[in-house]
Amino acid sequence: MCALTAPGVFDQDDEEGLVVLLDAAPAPENRAAARMAAGLCPAGAIALVSVEATGS
Repeated sequence: MCALTAPGVFDQDDEEGLVVLLDAAPAPENRAAARMAAGLCPAGAIALVSVEATGS
C-alpha cells in the first residue's frame, strides 16, 4: 500500500516485493502522502518522525 500511496517516498522491490524507502526526508509535496501511507500500513511498520530545525 505504501508504494501505491506515496510513490515519491516508497517503491517496491521487483524480486521479493519488499518495500524500499526512497526518501527518508521527503519533500513537502510528498509529506501528506507519506502520512497517509503510514496510516494505511497494515503491519504498522512505518513511523513518522518530525525533526525541527534547532538553528545549530
